[in-house]
Amino acid sequence: MARIGIFLVLLSLACSLTLCICDDESNYGGDEGKLSPSFYSISCPKAEEIVRSVVAQAVARETRMAASLMRLHFHDCFVQGCDGSLLLDTSGSIVTEKSSNPNSNSARGFDVVDQIKAALESQCPGIVSCADALTLAARDSSVLTGGPNWMVPLGRRDSTSASLSGSNNNIPAPNNTFNTILSRFSNQGLDLADMVALSGSHTIGFSRCTSFRQRLYNQSGNGTPDTTLEQSYAANLRQRCPRSGGDQNLSELDINSAGKFDNSYFKNLIENMGLLNSDQVLFSSNEQSRELVKKYAEDQEEFFEQFAESMIKMGNISPLTGSSGEIRKNCRKVNS
Repeated sequence: MARIGIFLVLLSLACSLTLCICDDESNYGGDEGKLSPSFYSISCPKAEEIVRSVVAQAVARETRMAASLMRLHFHDCFVQGCDGSLLLDTSGSIVTEKSSNPNSNSARGFDVVDQIKAALESQCPGIVSCADALTLAARDSSVLTGGPNWMVPLGRRDSTSASLSGSNNNIPAPNNTFNTILSRFSNQGLDLADMVALSGSHTIGFSRCTSFRQRLYNQSGNGTPDTTLEQSYAANLRQRCPRSGGDQNLSELDINSAGKFDNSYFKNLIENMGLLNSDQVLFSSNEQSRELVKKYAEDQEEFFEQFAESMIKMGNISPLTGSSGEIRKNCRKVNS
């Protein structure tokens, strides 16, 4: 934990300097058009406290909500950047991203985002964007389940559009190959280390039967299961996920500690007990990725440090700043 503390202190100091690690590509800092952890320090000084309070109540009611909120942030950032586009409902010319293949009957937590936004609007009307609220909620979801903490650069604005096609094409799918997953991360400016560390968010939460059934019964299209899946684990999964039916049945992404943010996810991969194909290929399909899995399995602090760094990096994908976009009053619809 000491290494994480040193990292966070250094990040805090760096982001307070004029010449900081926050360069043009990362697009955060204190100037207009940049992101900065202190963005709301005057306009809404209790913004982070408000978000944390609502998220804490939601996670206390249902631990799974932490994973759901983190996933919303991920699915938002991979489409048009971190602009809250995922939160928009279908209306007028907008076709919601919620109906895409990765999100339909799967993405959840929108009601919690609504509660966060309502609390922010009550305290600071028209100030804090939905995009920032979701980014903060993702960080708080990590902390509340035992994961790392980090300073969140803020100042994102909300999009006035959504992209159903972007949601269908940009977000990695559970049955994608290693190279496809890496390509989709690379397209967002994220590298191999980011991909492995961010996949570690699967240390919390659940997945639906429909997302891993192929591994159990027909991995290669010839009616045989995935041979990289540990046999007793596969037998247990078949009890919850039949060959047909039960599409919405849930299984833990991390069989050992689905409600605790830790490094056991990586230990599972070494034992061939990753739930999704997109999890297991991190260990089975690439030597560099395999070495990172081993490192994070052995050293939780290394994982936490890289996860925090990669979450900040992902949170800076193509943000709308300055006069671009808007600050929505309701996260589900653009301002009229």
